[in-house]
Amino acid sequence: MINAVAQFERDLLIERTQSGLARAKAQGKTLGRPSTLSADEHALVRERIAGGEAVSSIARDMGTSRQTIMRARDSEPK
Repeated sequence: MINAVAQFERDLLIERTQSGLARAKAQGKTLGRPSTLSADEHALVRERIAGGEAVSSIARDMGTSRQTIMRARDSEPK
């Protein structure tokens, strides 16, 4: 009996969470972790890579990881 009530509560919690996330998306809120680099910095990364600069050098200069620079390199320009 207690198990059934606990499962019901869990289902309600999941339902409320999903509706809250859907409402936030509908309002245009950005979900998830904020981006490390701005759109201008993404463009700068792509320019520097096109100029032949090494990924690790760019990462060091911008104070971020190589993976972040590679992700910016591979992203679509906005």
